[in-house]
Amino acid sequence: MELRQLRYFLSVVEHGSMGKAALELGVVTSALSQQISRLEGELSTRLLQRTSSGVVPTDAGLAFWRQAQLALRHIDDAALAAREARLSGHVSVGMAPSTASVLGVAFMQAMRERYPDVRLRVVESLSGYLAGMLSARQIDLAVLFREVPAQRWSVASLLEERLFVIGASEFGGMPTGASVRLGQLGKLPLILPSGTHGLRSLLSAAFKRARYEPNIVAEVDGLALLMDYVRAGFGATIQPGAALARPENATLASVRLAESYATRPNMIASVSDDELSPAGLAARVVLADVARQLVREGRWPGARLRPEAVFTKTEDPLTGR
Repeated sequence: MELRQLRYFLSVVEHGSMGKAALELGVVTSALSQQISRLEGELSTRLLQRTSSGVVPTDAGLAFWRQAQLALRHIDDAALAAREARLSGHVSVGMAPSTASVLGVAFMQAMRERYPDVRLRVVESLSGYLAGMLSARQIDLAVLFREVPAQRWSVASLLEERLFVIGASEFGGMPTGASVRLGQLGKLPLILPSGTHGLRSLLSAAFKRARYEPNIVAEVDGLALLMDYVRAGFGATIQPGAALARPENATLASVRLAESYATRPNMIASVSDDELSPAGLAARVVLADVARQLVREGRWPGARLRPEAVFTKTEDPLTGR
């Protein structure tokens, strides 16, 4: 198997056309097709399915595409590191909006200081989407709030966050004091994420356990917009303390939920250690270090550290690997 075959294959999948891929690569279509056929012959499986409108990957081709992307990226990073004789390359890190609001800038600063030659890509999205991107090898690591079964990831517990009732201080019905139980919220108008959101699933379980029927007046899946509505006085919300990290939310009142089970776990998940590039391994260490430092310095509201991160490999229950 040759590196050019991998590059050819990735280009064909990206463009969905032999002709367009050949044009980009600067080769004739017949030569490109020949190399793809040789690759399929060596693997003894069909990678591409020809259609009237172009080509699409087969199931085997899709699986091969994911690993080929990762292999070529590591090869490119290795070549760059060898040329510059110090850690370089690139790494993709995923964070949920609330996590990014408290961790994003500090993590970028630490990476610039420790590894200035590593190119960092940060993806901000909902935790569930980040898990899907991690499974597809579109990102290298992420801060997630729950594990996904049957994924060959390296996972380490990082911290857990207490949840807070957050609202404008003058908003009617906002609780006062250091803490409040769910049953004491009564008919407080709440603006929460929708049912597809991980935090909403956690809250729904907490509501059920507390036998509390919330008064949900709106559902918003974007944290920035949700907090805009809370500041405008349309309702209160229940969020981890990280939602208060941005300056525009500093004027909001917050009261901690008293229920001990009203917490959100945070973990660092990455592709398995044998797949993670040197830049990815370094970024993973920096991410854990920065998060712990923020908690120790009191800059992550409501967060409590878990035992020191020890990365364990999750196994696929079907293969045991």
